[in-house]
Amino acid sequence: MKKWLVFTAGLPALYMAALKGRRGSSSLSAFDGWLYAHRGLHQKPDAPENSLEAFRRAVSHGYGCELDVHLLSDGNLAVFHDDELKRMTGKSGVVESLIQAELGEYRLGESDQTIPTFRQVLDLIDGKVPLIIELKVHRGNQSELCERVFQELDKYRGPYCVESFDPRAVRWLKKNRPDVIRGQLTQNFIKDRAGLSLPSAVLATTLLTNVLTRPDFVACRFGDRKIPPVWLSGKLLGIQPVAWTLRNKEDLEKAVKEGIWPIFEGFIPS
Repeated sequence: MKKWLVFTAGLPALYMAALKGRRGSSSLSAFDGWLYAHRGLHQKPDAPENSLEAFRRAVSHGYGCELDVHLLSDGNLAVFHDDELKRMTGKSGVVESLIQAELGEYRLGESDQTIPTFRQVLDLIDGKVPLIIELKVHRGNQSELCERVFQELDKYRGPYCVESFDPRAVRWLKKNRPDVIRGQLTQNFIKDRAGLSLPSAVLATTLLTNVLTRPDFVACRFGDRKIPPVWLSGKLLGIQPVAWTLRNKEDLEKAVKEGIWPIFEGFIPS
């Protein structure tokens, strides 16, 4: 009984040890003090999300950019959020099934903008503002996706950090690109499973994968920032907090006051 009590009493310490991230990287300072436009500074109809025009608008206003990267079937990279093409293009299929030569056939929303390549976005940004790059892992392609992304980033000169919901991608960063600021995306998957099994939802929500990834920052929905794993990682363990998607100035001011890197959408901050 005593051994069991000792073991039980030690569980919180074990959990906190697993939850720890990497602290103290001097590179984090390059991202402090910026406001980040979610998928660019998009506005219907002419500047849809993750379009070149949306990123151009963000740069002109002096905002950092958050964007999403997929690996295409020919090994090239596209900037697009959803796995499915339907919501943004009106056409069926998954973005990973496309090749680069087809991207120009997919108009975004009601605009003349089409799905951009990762290279096009990097060339447009050109180091003028910092980037938060989300890796969109599809069917276990994390290693190939990461390798291709860094083939492009190795030619880029400007501040960027990389994040993913998939801890396998964050683990790849820890192992292969330890100099890069890396982030673990999460949310309350126990409340909103998003297609995950219950064990996977619990693992993702509790951030137990931090023991393998040791992220520099944890990014979550603004409304989920106070769930215990996220709160503990930020307040007690000093991992940099990041929050999406802030849709009004009041929430933006709260995030800044709480030391959160804010990712906003739907309005232009003053």
